Amino acid sequence: MQINRLVFPGFWFDRQDISFAEELARLGVGGFCVYGGSLAQIKQFTQRVRRASPLEKILICADYEDGLGRWVKDAPRLAPNLALGAAGDENLAFEKGLLTALQARQLDIDWVFAPVLDLADTPNNPIVNARAFAADTQTVTRLARAFISGLTQGGALNCLKHFPGHGQTETDSHLAMPVLHRTLAQLNQHELIPFIELFKHTHGVMTGHLLLPALDPQNPASFSPAIQTQLLKNQLGWKGCVLTDALLMRAIGDEKQAAIKALLAGSHILLAMNDPVSLLDFLHKNPANPAIVQEACAQIDALCQQAKRLAARSGGSLETLSTFNQRAAQAACVQTGKITLNKENKIKLLALGDQEQRGFAVFEETLKQEGVNVVSHGADTLVLLSLSNYKSFKGHINLSEQELALARKEIKQHSQSVLVCLGSPFAALDLQQEVQSTLHAFCPLDAFQQTAAEILLGKRAAKGNLPVAL
Repeated sequence: MQINRLVFPGFWFDRQDISFAEELARLGVGGFCVYGGSLAQIKQFTQRVRRASPLEKILICADYEDGLGRWVKDAPRLAPNLALGAAGDENLAFEKGLLTALQARQLDIDWVFAPVLDLADTPNNPIVNARAFAADTQTVTRLARAFISGLTQGGALNCLKHFPGHGQTETDSHLAMPVLHRTLAQLNQHELIPFIELFKHTHGVMTGHLLLPALDPQNPASFSPAIQTQLLKNQLGWKGCVLTDALLMRAIGDEKQAAIKALLAGSHILLAMNDPVSLLDFLHKNPANPAIVQEACAQIDALCQQAKRLAARSGGSLETLSTFNQRAAQAACVQTGKITLNKENKIKLLALGDQEQRGFAVFEETLKQEGVNVVSHGADTLVLLSLSNYKSFKGHINLSEQELALARKEIKQHSQSVLVCLGSPFAALDLQQEVQSTLHAFCPLDAFQQTAAEILLGKRAAKGNLPVAL
């Protein structure tokens, strides 16, 4: 039964039945990571699996990096980390952590798998991007520390990810194995700095499914004794819990062999596999060293006690939740060049990179409310709206060659043009020299669309500083 505690299955609402999770809970798994669902569904889930479990405490976890809204259908999504990096405001980072924790605790969720400490220093990275705070280690460390402080005050455990740093890769590990071409000296000067600085504030370290040939040419960080035991534990002195990234990712191949390798490398928690029942059966038929299991259970016991203490002393108010994104947007937006739109202009709006069909309705409506004439033909001013952003299993980011060609054709047909990035700032790399102005808003949340429009209307100043190099 002890080995079962090391397994933390994922649970996907509307794809799986709670009775399946209850059966896993009865088998003694150590916790769950929840994806999707509504507030009511998640609350019911946590109650039912806790009742089903024979354990005194199981840990319910979630990837709520931007509040609950990325996963929970009736909860608000909060401004992405990169927007907070542009704002540079520790108070906003603290508040984001606090609001996230308070919402999570209302659902009886113990552990928020955040913050992301990866550096936003590679334009074609398809999976980090706006999840990171910045390209520089100082900003990442400063804002992540404030975010962690907010999570702690709100009563939630936190987790640093993705060790030793997922920034300088160009492959989505959900699809294939990313390779990080960094030496140990380079890691010590860049990627590892936020981890080292924040070890004393965290409850766990999540390893990344990425290969570092300079440290281990055979095994990704999630299975590598050289990275998990020698580097993370022995050289850097991390004594707490180590957990894998989701085992369902295609980068790792067979999840059963991956689980065994992860335990041998130094992991304590096996997270979110495709087939937890088969994995449990496999682990019983191929038992790990008892010492490994005992150490992992001790780490999980310690986390359970920490979760109880945090929940008991959590404090704070959700009163500012409704205005958080508005305040973040007003502090974050960055503008280069200046174009002011008014009633004299005829504006054409053209969306690029909108594979998720998010649209730009709030942006357009804000312009129209001020009397700006939005037209399909005969416009003098072109507003390009890039909505390109990261998405798991998507495999790419920024604008395609076809979209760039369309943008350039339209730019030539208008007397002036502006690019508004409602997503990845790196989407501007190929067009920023061809437009008169670029406005970075970092995400398509309503408050950011409205603020971006107000800046172009001259009603508001852009106050942020770009947290990445373009």
